[in-house]
Amino acid sequence: MLLFLSVPQPRPPGARTRAGAARVARWRRLRLQQLRRLRGLLRGLRGRPGIGSRRRGRMALCGQAAGAASLPSELIVHIFSFLSASDRLRASASCSHWRECLFYPALWPQLRICLRVSPAEQPRLEFLMRKCGWFVRELRVEFAAENYLSGGGGPGDGGSADAGTGGEEVEALQLSTRWLEVLRTYLELVLCVLVSIRNNRNLQKFSLFGDISVLQQQGSLSNTYLSKVDPDGKKIKQIQQLFEEILSNSRQLKWLSCGFMLEIVTPTSLSSLSNSIANTMEHLSLLDNNISGNSTLITAAELERFVNLRSLALDFCDFTAEMTRVLTDNNHVPLQRLSLLVHNVSVMHKSLDNMPNDEHWKALSRKSTSLRVYIMAFDIKSEDMLKILKPSIPLERIHFDSYITCVSGAIVDLISRQYDKFLTHFILMNDVIDTSGFPDLSDNRNEDPLVLLAWRCTKLSLLAIHGYTVWAHNLIAIARLRGSDLKVLEVTEESIDFDQGELADQDVDPVHNLIEQVSLGLGQPWHAVMDIESLSVFTEPNRHFYREMQSFSEDI
Repeated sequence: MLLFLSVPQPRPPGARTRAGAARVARWRRLRLQQLRRLRGLLRGLRGRPGIGSRRRGRMALCGQAAGAASLPSELIVHIFSFLSASDRLRASASCSHWRECLFYPALWPQLRICLRVSPAEQPRLEFLMRKCGWFVRELRVEFAAENYLSGGGGPGDGGSADAGTGGEEVEALQLSTRWLEVLRTYLELVLCVLVSIRNNRNLQKFSLFGDISVLQQQGSLSNTYLSKVDPDGKKIKQIQQLFEEILSNSRQLKWLSCGFMLEIVTPTSLSSLSNSIANTMEHLSLLDNNISGNSTLITAAELERFVNLRSLALDFCDFTAEMTRVLTDNNHVPLQRLSLLVHNVSVMHKSLDNMPNDEHWKALSRKSTSLRVYIMAFDIKSEDMLKILKPSIPLERIHFDSYITCVSGAIVDLISRQYDKFLTHFILMNDVIDTSGFPDLSDNRNEDPLVLLAWRCTKLSLLAIHGYTVWAHNLIAIARLRGSDLKVLEVTEESIDFDQGELADQDVDPVHNLIEQVSLGLGQPWHAVMDIESLSVFTEPNRHFYREMQSFSEDI
């Protein structure tokens, strides 16, 4: 600082003219004031040494108080952009100014929420949607209903009931109370989401998933409980009107996905979309097996407006031969992803007579050479599956989930022969109550259909099995055939069985030998699935299919 003070001052401009004399005097006075202020700061620093004094001196040199709270909002938002969502929340707790910058629109272009259907979630959801609902560009909401059907732990649980008829009546009453509360909370949460985005014109991706499987009896929702929660149907109508209002107000919507939601989509919902938005839509997913009668959520005539559609997900009974004609039209861009849900409820109420035949699939494959199909089958009989599985379907993924019916070995053999060039994912789940004897797919022990599947389908990368007998030596053969190309091999422990010869050999532990041989074949450590509850594909098949469908459609 002393060197700075001893530097000779430059000659003021205009010093030789009379007009410049006043400017020179004014310039010198300003310089003198600056020097006096600087000398005063130096005396303060010398007279009050220490860390705190030096910090106060530096702040005074800046001319204002310095600190995190004095940073401009633009800089705080820029800092937040490098942080994860959890780190942003922690950083926003530093002061009120940072907290105000937390919900800046540029920081939340997408919002993905997974909600338990619980009253405790409602105030949190209302706060978040009030802050972000009006500007968010990508919104994905999943409603996860707690399993109140299990014993204890649910709302209204009054403890264990007495044995006998009286105990059963009390248990039924408690179960009814839980269902009513779940339904009531579910409707309130859905309303909260839809109300907050009704005027959002920036929305580009909108995805809703409602886990209503826990609210179903034999695959269909009990109207008795719904009529008690919403006797006049006002909330359901309000939800449907809000959904149509969101579609009509949208200006940039490219992705619309609604799966297993409770009567939110009606056959007239898509008519709310303007032609300009329908023409630019790239993904459309409408999955709801609770639509009664022969009504469908979308018709072939309505599909003609979606000329830019690249990904589509529908109930299989809604995907008709007329739709394939629309998708093969020259005005339509090639479809690249098609996800189909085959549900026993839909098959019971709707006919399979209008489904595409093999010629329709051939025409669609010629139009869309990169088309890949994903099929999810819930409790479908083997004779119906034989009708559905046409040879020309470019099937890449198939998921069987059974409660009553079982998949036969003939179906697995048909899949391995017809789709050997495309199949990458094969999931076989059977939720049987009696685990003492699982169905065996192989009629001939020398030609197991699962081994043939691994041998024929050269692109197979995921195989998951539960509820069907898988022999240990066949599992070793599958691992050796596919090798490291089989990225995921999930087989539950109770599904694995051993030959009597393997069990009789006292020198070799059959379980240890199985783990060692399969790991050696796959080229990576492998263990059987010990806890079936850890498999989301088993515990939550609807959610698993919906998430896989989303990633399947996004991977274009």
